Amino acid sequence: MLDFDKSYDPRQNKLLIDQITGNKLPIKDLILETESLFKQARNLSNIPKPQESRSFSIREKLEGGAFRLTAEGSRLLEPTTILLDDDGNVVPDWKDKLDVEYKQLLANMKREINVVDYGAVGDGKTDCTSAFKKALGNGQVKVIVPPGIYVTKGITLPSWSWIIGSGAGTTTIKLHDKAPKGTRLITNANHWKGNHHLFVQGLSLDWNVERLGKIEKTSTWGNHSSCLTYANVTYGWVKDVEGINPGLHCFDISSTLYNYAGDGYRARGGSKYVWLDHVTGSGFGDDGITTHHSDYIFISNSHMCDPSGRAHQQGRSNSNGIEIDDGSRNVVLVNNSSARCFGGVEIKAHQNSSAASNITIFGHISVNDNRSFNFRHIGHHKQNDAESKSAYHIIAANLVAISPVYSDLYKDSAPRGMVVSAYKNVVINQFTIIGDPEYDFKRNPVIAVQYRARNVTLNRVTVKDFTNRGPCVKIFGGENHADSIRIQDCSPEEIDIGSDVQDVEFKTKTAAH
Repeated sequence: MLDFDKSYDPRQNKLLIDQITGNKLPIKDLILETESLFKQARNLSNIPKPQESRSFSIREKLEGGAFRLTAEGSRLLEPTTILLDDDGNVVPDWKDKLDVEYKQLLANMKREINVVDYGAVGDGKTDCTSAFKKALGNGQVKVIVPPGIYVTKGITLPSWSWIIGSGAGTTTIKLHDKAPKGTRLITNANHWKGNHHLFVQGLSLDWNVERLGKIEKTSTWGNHSSCLTYANVTYGWVKDVEGINPGLHCFDISSTLYNYAGDGYRARGGSKYVWLDHVTGSGFGDDGITTHHSDYIFISNSHMCDPSGRAHQQGRSNSNGIEIDDGSRNVVLVNNSSARCFGGVEIKAHQNSSAASNITIFGHISVNDNRSFNFRHIGHHKQNDAESKSAYHIIAANLVAISPVYSDLYKDSAPRGMVVSAYKNVVINQFTIIGDPEYDFKRNPVIAVQYRARNVTLNRVTVKDFTNRGPCVKIFGGENHADSIRIQDCSPEEIDIGSDVQDVEFKTKTAAH
């Protein structure tokens, strides 16, 4: 078995997933099958309807607190449709918009220059902050960064900027020893007015956490303390980039500010139409890749592993490989991987924010994550909690979870292959979960559907090689029970249905796994 460490190349994920799942369906047929299951889930009507977007009076904004001053009403968008491009790659239906804007980026590159010509020295010692600032100027420039280690106190990108190195591990941009803890190593120049058409490519980004010593918490607040932050960016690309040991996130696709105005609200100034391809990261204090209040984000062929968790209290680190967080909409993940994180992929929101919605995962390998796939809207789970207005629509296919385990990152968290909480209209199609025969799973269920989840479809689930596991699927009952569950291709003795659960259907395999 591969180590899936920071040297792992995630561009082999697609082939590995097909080998592990034994997928015999042509990819086009798998897409159509998954789409059909999702349409069936959406057509069910026994769930609360989401609240429509509305405008807010000045009085309401003042009463709602400071966060509502920078918030807008949240609404559900039409979900993304998945397509195959001419090369057989899985892409979102809006990728052609990104392709058109990429051509615009190329057309607006007036000059191609070398940062060394502006005084940069890749010796790992010289402060090159001024050289990058001069080279980037007011944009419309492609800045070449040759092999070496370039020390800076932070780089800000004006619109129409392209910064390109000679490859991750060959060209490194490193944060200066005297940079404040809240520094973003690379970010866009104007978070308030926004920027557009940015491309970062072929670099390692070393946040240099060692400069902080044995400090208890490695991050400050909001979207600070990360290797790369796009905040209020429209049309952005990040390709072949490595994030190293950030205080918070390797890659944060974000709004100007995070926003906690409540469920039904989301931040203004979110990013839109951003593609991260073949990015890798390790040692992150919180999440490897995260999105907040941003729309139409595409993440492909990427790998996140081995977080430090040092942005959190020790033993309570919600450090995920990929986290699709508060207010994010229409995010598409294709053929990514994660290893030894709290969550491999977490789709969620905090109690006082809108949930991520319309999220598609097509291909992911999770290795030794505590919760391989974790979907939840915190604070909207129990009978006395408000029903989530925004936790809708997750589509996932071709998933692999390998040996979920207990983790020192979050010591009280029992391992799971998947947890679905509070979300409505969730379709999981072709999911393979492989245990470690030498690992005691302590009678835990492999998949948990719980906490007011509704309209959940599990199709072609394979569970094997676990020792001392509980049920393959546990539908939790009680006053905060799940409802309207469809399970296909899973043996009946492997399904545990709790009290008060309504409307459960399943079609069985001929033999248990």
